[in-house]
Parts: sequence; C-alpha cells; structure tokens
Amino acid sequence: MSVMKFVCSQGDLNTHLSIVSRAVPSRPSKPVLANILVKVDEATQRIMLTSFDETLGIQTSFSAHVDSGGVLTVPAKLLGDIVAKLPSEDLDFSQSDTEPVITLTCSAGRYQVRGMDAADYPKLPLVEDGQIANVSAESILEGLKGALFATSSDETKQVLTGVHLVAEPEMLEFAATDGHRLAVVKSVDDSGMELTIDVTVPGKALRELERILQAYQGTEPITLRFNHTQVVFELGHQTITTRLLEGQYPNYRQLIPRQFERQLTLDRKQLMAALERIGVLADQRNNIVKLSILSGEQAIALSVEAQEVGSGREEMTAQVTGDDLDIAFNVRYLLEGLRALPSSEVQLQCNSPTSPAILTPVSGLQMTYLVMPVQIRS
Repeated sequence: MSVMKFVCSQGDLNTHLSIVSRAVPSRPSKPVLANILVKVDEATQRIMLTSFDETLGIQTSFSAHVDSGGVLTVPAKLLGDIVAKLPSEDLDFSQSDTEPVITLTCSAGRYQVRGMDAADYPKLPLVEDGQIANVSAESILEGLKGALFATSSDETKQVLTGVHLVAEPEMLEFAATDGHRLAVVKSVDDSGMELTIDVTVPGKALRELERILQAYQGTEPITLRFNHTQVVFELGHQTITTRLLEGQYPNYRQLIPRQFERQLTLDRKQLMAALERIGVLADQRNNIVKLSILSGEQAIALSVEAQEVGSGREEMTAQVTGDDLDIAFNVRYLLEGLRALPSSEVQLQCNSPTSPAILTPVSGLQMTYLVMPVQIRS
C-alpha cells in the first residue's frame, strides 16, 4: 500500500472540503460515512474528495503537488474545522507508514488526524448504462431558481420533496409542488439534447447542484446521466450523484386552468414591497392577505384585517381586464413566487375566489407559478 504525501494550498483544500462536507450524514449509519474519502493521484497531480450519505454523493477534485499517491478516509468535520482555521498558505500532508493517520504541517504547527481504511468506504453509484445528455449550465440554473423553492419539506410526502424533471428534445421542464402551490419552468436547450426523461430528483441534491453551479466558472455543458434509479450530474471536476425519488408524481399540468376571466399586469418590485409591508400585519394573525381587484380604477388593493392587532390597506395601479373580485392568499406563497419570477412586470390571472390563480413573468423565462387561494370568512 502506497503512503501518500502531498502539498496543497489551504484555500483550495478548504473550498473543496466545504463542497463535499454537505453530503456527509449528520447521523451516519456506519462510522466510515462520517469521513471523507481522500484519493491522491501522482499521475494527474490531483486530489479527489468524495462524500456519500447513501442517497446523495458529491465528488470534487483539485490540483496539488503530489510526491506519492494513496487513498484514505478522514473525519470530515474534524479535518474541515482544522483546515478552515489555518493560515492561507501551502499545507504539507503525509501519511504514517503503519496506521491510517495523516499528519498536516504548516507554519502554525503540526496536526495529526486519525482516519479509517478506504476499503470500508462504499463506492458511489454511477450510471454506466443509462441515457446521457449535455445541458447548458444556464438552463439548469434557471430551472432550479424557478422551481426548487416550491418543493415540500414534509418527508411523509416523499415524492413532493423533489423536483420533477421532464425532458423532450430541446426542452427541459422543471416542476415542483407542495400541494398549495406549483412552480413550472420550461427551459429551452439548444445543445442538441436528444432524450426523454420523466423523473423526480431529491430537492437536497438539487440544492447542492445549484450551489455548485452558482460558483461554476466553466463554459462546458453539464453532463446528465440517468437510469431508472439514479441520476448523475457532471460539471468540470465535480460530480453529484443521487438516488431518484420513487412514486408517481402528480399530473400537475392538468391543474393549470386553460383560460381566465380576470387578468392583471403589475410592477413586480412594487407588488413585492407592498406585500412585505402588509405582510408584517398578516404575520400577526394567519399570514393571509386579501387582494381586491378594482377594474374601474385600474388598481389592486391589498388588505389585512388582524383582529385585536390592527389592519392595513395599500392600493397600487394595475392594468386590469375582467370584473372586480376579492381573493385571498398566504402572503408568503405570493412573495416566494414573485422572488423567483425574473421580470420587471408580472401577470396575475384568476377566475374565482376558490380556484387557482397563476403568476407569470411578462417577458423572458417561461415560468408558471400557480397558487391556491385561501377562503375568506366574511
């Protein structure tokens, strides 16, 4: 067994440890999963770090000066905490000849960390024989920004904690719902994608993908590999692999009404600011804000009646078609949807106080945000 010896920068190691630490389970089913697998390669002069919580796996690599290669698992949190506090300089690592102990030397001093044998670390499930596609990083990021926030946090509705991904040639659709609202983003992809996907990917894995994509400097497309149980995202020197969620995803397309009796065009930032102000009062009571469509005045009024606390009302101009209507919503659902819509103006379309309303951007991204109204007790 070769004994590893290498030098790497504190900054690189710290950055990559924090990437992989996010797939280290807080309560591991076996002790070795609390560790990170460190693989040092002399031929490529790179260090690869891997973490795995038995559903989500993250792998990342960076260049270093490698004298001799080797492989070992080390405690993720302990190593991460030590490295984060060390000075920004080159760190010298060497492994003991006789036991799984790694020694880190730098100007601040010398640290020894006891690891575990790499043979006990499970292999990351990879997709060898599935569908494969290359998708631009922008398309994926756009879809995640517009849908991830609407997933459910209720673990009993397992399939709703993920984002449903549907791919048709040159089109990717991301959909997420928690039962009260639904976000659907259609992303046009012209990188020649020729595959059909219909899967549900866990929200946790996609949040990590989004985080990595936001820091991704490359121009290369992201490679997606799929089979019936697993999806792998490969970007540059990083890989995220996750088990897919099982179960039938709701037929969300049939929830979106085909036509609307009322349509409003509003300034998005102005509407958000008004909802944030009036939401302070809504918070005191039940988070419900009432929207009154005022067709004659070409305006919309937002109001909250928080009994024993107070009330609030604001009016703003809107382009209105259709009759007057009072309709109420959970203010948080409206705000979260508006934050995800990336245009300066938005359209609000609705039919009745009890049927779903939708918000869409006036330009740019193809996104539909459906939100169920709350019944107003008069």
